[in-house]
Amino acid sequence: MQNRTQDILKEVFGHEDFRPVQKQVIDAVLDGKDTLALLPTGGGKSLCFQIPALVNEGICLVVSPLIALMKDQVDALKSKGILAAAIYSGMSYREIDRTLDNCIYGNYKFLYVSPERLKAELFIERFRQMNVNLIAVDEAHCISQWGYDFRPPYLEIAEIRQYHPKVAVLALTASATPEVCADILEKLEMKAPKEFRQSFARVNLSYSVRIVENKIEKGTEILNRVSGSAIWYVRNRHATHQIARALTQMGITASAYHAGLSMEDRAKRQEDWKGNKIRVMVSTNAFGMGIDKPDVRVVIHSDLPENLENYYQEAGRAGRDGKKAYGVLMVNEEDFELVLTRSVLMYPPTDFLKRVYQCLANFYRIAVGSNMLSSFDFEWNEFANSYNLGVLETFYALKVLEEEGLIGLSESYYSPSKVHFRVDPGRLYEIQIAHAKLDPIIKMLLRTYGGNIFSEYIKIQESKLAKSLEIKESDLIKGLQQLVQMEVMEYDQRKDKPQLTFLTPRYDAGKLPLNLNRIELRRELTLHKAVKMVEYARQKSICRTQYIQEYFGEKSDETCGICDWCQEDRKSKDPEGTEIRFQTRVLETLKRGGELTEHQLLDSLRLPASEKNLNFIRQLQDHGLITLLQDGKLAINPHG
Repeated sequence: MQNRTQDILKEVFGHEDFRPVQKQVIDAVLDGKDTLALLPTGGGKSLCFQIPALVNEGICLVVSPLIALMKDQVDALKSKGILAAAIYSGMSYREIDRTLDNCIYGNYKFLYVSPERLKAELFIERFRQMNVNLIAVDEAHCISQWGYDFRPPYLEIAEIRQYHPKVAVLALTASATPEVCADILEKLEMKAPKEFRQSFARVNLSYSVRIVENKIEKGTEILNRVSGSAIWYVRNRHATHQIARALTQMGITASAYHAGLSMEDRAKRQEDWKGNKIRVMVSTNAFGMGIDKPDVRVVIHSDLPENLENYYQEAGRAGRDGKKAYGVLMVNEEDFELVLTRSVLMYPPTDFLKRVYQCLANFYRIAVGSNMLSSFDFEWNEFANSYNLGVLETFYALKVLEEEGLIGLSESYYSPSKVHFRVDPGRLYEIQIAHAKLDPIIKMLLRTYGGNIFSEYIKIQESKLAKSLEIKESDLIKGLQQLVQMEVMEYDQRKDKPQLTFLTPRYDAGKLPLNLNRIELRRELTLHKAVKMVEYARQKSICRTQYIQEYFGEKSDETCGICDWCQEDRKSKDPEGTEIRFQTRVLETLKRGGELTEHQLLDSLRLPASEKNLNFIRQLQDHGLITLLQDGKLAINPHG
C-alpha cells in the first residue's frame, strides 16, 4: 500500500514527496478511519482524498461549495486520464441524470457535488447504487454555525452516510477554530476520528500592518521594494479598476478582476497573471481560490477583511513555493469603524429578509410550493436595483437566506454549451431523411464528435461549427433548438453568470421559516470576529504569527522573527546594531553610486522615506561621515 501511494504521487501527480501531514492523513483514510485534516492554504488538501480514492476500488464523493474549483479539479483529473464528473447548480435534469448513471455503471473515480444537491431524490436514489470508497468534505468549516461561512446544506452530509455506513469520511479545511473543529466532528457523525493539524505558522511569510492614509502611494512603494508576482485585494469593483489604472500609470503592470467582468475577460486576465504578463492582480475576494501559482511574493490588502479566517486564507496565497513572501495589511481608523459597522448590518431585520425573498419570487415568477432545486441566472446588483432594495443590504439579505437553507448562491463560472443525442442512430437517420435542413447540422456533429455524442454530453463551440457549415451562428442555434423541440437532442447553452437556486419549494414570504435565534447568534459571532480582526491590526504586544496561531487555538512560544512586530522588537533590543547596519549600507551605497539625493539613496537601499530613516541620514551628516553638497545631493565626506 505504501509503495502504491508513493507511485501514484509520482506517476499521476508528478510530486516526489508528500507535504507535511499529507501522508499521515492519507494513511488514516486508507485504514478506513473518519478523519479531520486542518491544512492551511497551499497545504495540498486535494491529494489527501485523490490518492486514497485512486488506490481503492470504487468512486470518491467530493462535497464542495466552490463550483469553479470543482470544475478545475475535474478538468485536471481528466487531463491525467482519470474519469471524474461534477454536479452543480445550473445543470439540466437530464445532464445530472446521465452523469449519475455514468458514476454507477462507468469506471468513474470521482464525483464532485455541490452540497445543495445532496437532498435531491434523484441524487439519493443513484448514490445508494454507487460503489463508494470515500466521502470527502472540502471546506468542512461550512458545516458549523460557529464558522465564518456557514452553509446549512452541509448538514445533509451526515444524512447520506446511512446509505454507505462503512465508508469513511474525510473532512478538510484550511482554517477552523477549536470550536468549529468540534462542531465538524459532531455534525458529520464521525466515529473514533483521527485528527491532523498542520501548524498555522508560515515560516516564510512575513505579516505586517501599515497605518496609512494614502494607500495607493504606500502600496506602490511596497511593490517597488518587493519584486515578483502580487495580488492586491480590495472590497469593491470600482477600486479594482482605480488601483489597476494607477499602478499601470506608474509603470507596474496590473489588471482588475471581479465577478462583474465577463467570463472571457476574467479567464484572459487570470492567464496573463499566471503567465507573468501581468505582475499585479487587483481584485475583490472573487479571485485566488484554488489558483495554483506558488511564486506570489506579496499579497496586499487595502481594505480590512471581515474576519481573520478570510485574511489568513487570502494572505496565505503568497509564498506557497516556500520562499520569502509578504502579507501586508494597509489600514486607517476609518477602516476599523467601517468593518465594525458592516458586521452589524450583515444580518438585516426580519421584515427586510422576507421582502427580498418575495421580490425573488416575483423576479422569477415562481408560484408558492413550486420550483425546488430550480436554478436561474442571477446578478444580485441588477436584481437589487430592479426593486430599489439597496445593493449592499440586498447582498447581506441574500447571504442570510442562504444560511437559512432557503436559497443557494454560486459564483459566476463558465459552462460551455453541451449537446447529447437522445435517440439511437437508426431513429436519427430517419430524421435526417425527413428534415433535409437539419441534415448538415446532424452530419457535422457526428463527424466532429463521433459516437460519444449518443452516450454523454459533449462540449461544443457554436461559432466554430457554424463556420465549418458556412452558416450564421444564429441559424445553427435555431437548428439545434429545433432538434430539442423534436425531442431528438439535449442542448444546454453556455452559461457565464452566477446561479441562484431555490433549495426548497417556494414559501409564502409572510410564513418564511426563519430561525431567529440562530440569526441573532450569527449576528453576535460576526461582530466578535470583526472585533478580533480590528484587534489583530491594532495590537502591538505580540508576534503577528503567534496572534493568528492563538486565534486558531494553536499555542506557541516561538515568534516568527520576520513580521513587523518581531522586527520592531529586535530593533528596540538592539538600537545601536541597527544604526551600525544602516551606516554601513549607506556608505557602501554612496561608494558605488556616487552623489545621491536623500530619496535616491533610500530608494537604492529599498527603504521608505520615513522620519526615522531621514533622521539616521542626518545623524551621519552630524557625525561628519557624509556631507550635503550645494546641489542637494549627499556624498561621502573625504575628511570624515
